[in-house]
Amino acid sequence: MAPSGPILVVEDDEDVRDAMVHVLQAEGYEAVPAVDGEDALGHLQAGLEPCLILLDLMMPRMNGWQFLEHRDVRASRAPIVVVSAYGTAPEMQSAGVAAYMRKPVDIDALLLVVAEYCAVH
Repeated sequence: MAPSGPILVVEDDEDVRDAMVHVLQAEGYEAVPAVDGEDALGHLQAGLEPCLILLDLMMPRMNGWQFLEHRDVRASRAPIVVVSAYGTAPEMQSAGVAAYMRKPVDIDALLLVVAEYCAVH
């Protein structure tokens, strides 16, 4: 059975972030929004243990690539799914992410990936 825990949604576009959080919550998941990598890192350092991290790549302050390189992220056991209009599948594999989805993301496909890693509350 998939672990239960919140899904950390790291996305700088407020509309996209809010839509993803809303969809996840409507499906019974707990979702925690973060505006960029720095915000997400703060959640992890404060003790958040997500079952999954949905990560955009192109963000201000700390982008997705910088977030992936950060030591505290590696200490988290949460798999990371990159959701971005940028990047390629081989780049994502070498970065060690669990999955890569191109924007605009298909909601049904996203929910299938989420269901692999997280239990509904």
